[in-house]
Amino acid sequence: MASTAYTEAGSGAEHRPLLEVRELKTHYQMTGGTVKAVDGVSFQIVSGGRLGIVGESGSGKSVTSLSIMRLIGAPGRIVGGEIIFKGRDLVPLKEQEIRQMRGRDISLVFQDPMSSLNPVYTVGDQVIETLRAHRPISRSDARDRVVELFKLVGIPAPERRVDEYPHKLSGGMRQRVTIAMALANEPDLLILDEPTTALDVTIQAQILDLVRGLSHAAVLLITHDIGVVREICDKVLVMYGGRVMEWGAVDQITDSPKHPYTQGLLSSIPHPEMRGGPLNAIGGAVPNPLNMPAGCPFQPRCSRSMEKCSVMPPLKSQPDGSTVACWLY
Repeated sequence: MASTAYTEAGSGAEHRPLLEVRELKTHYQMTGGTVKAVDGVSFQIVSGGRLGIVGESGSGKSVTSLSIMRLIGAPGRIVGGEIIFKGRDLVPLKEQEIRQMRGRDISLVFQDPMSSLNPVYTVGDQVIETLRAHRPISRSDARDRVVELFKLVGIPAPERRVDEYPHKLSGGMRQRVTIAMALANEPDLLILDEPTTALDVTIQAQILDLVRGLSHAAVLLITHDIGVVREICDKVLVMYGGRVMEWGAVDQITDSPKHPYTQGLLSSIPHPEMRGGPLNAIGGAVPNPLNMPAGCPFQPRCSRSMEKCSVMPPLKSQPDGSTVACWLY
């Protein structure tokens, strides 16, 4: 059985998982074959835990988050595994059942806020609709709650902003609105899919401070930036080619990465002492998802590959508590 990633809230006491993903497989049936976007991924998050999933574009991070929300559209579908949330498997639920949970128990913040906001309604009305969809609340009380939420996420003049349309707001302000919408019903799990990628560094820092200050929700952060994970997460899971390469506590993975792919990701982060020198990069390119290599998907780009890498290695626990899928260990 594959090892599973855990995140703890607090001082090491045992916690029942809030979310447990078991051997999740999400595939896309394309004209040229099957794309195994997520291929046997397992992890857990406890209440209040913060897990970051990192990897290059095409590694399966976002498809994992969409699978949890049951938002996979044709030609994709979940073909195997379980998504256990608060003791209930979400995979077999009917659409009406999962719709009742979205925005109430689990919320997702997309990278592009305009994909979440309707341009013909004010941002206040859209958050009000989210509130009233899941709780018995008057429109007046809902509006007051939206003003409170806008204050919480740092939107200036919230009493005025509730009546503005998305196109009137900056990108950073729109992202704050989507976070307010996601937090409206106080979900147990907040999924953030690249929430700061399109924002300037000042707004990025403000959004990260906001996420860091959340106390009631567990956080699943999807990003390509290990530096962001280092700031706000307690655990990190590294994905490549739809598979888990490595996971563990943030300081374990960032200070002592084991998998060659994780080492490559970390070495490509620019440092002040580089002073304009060339950036390090992982050689090669992400493989064609329709023609994935046999065994470890990173094998064609790995400088330490060997013959046995043609077979996918199992996830193995290490003495420091981390887990890695690599024949070197």
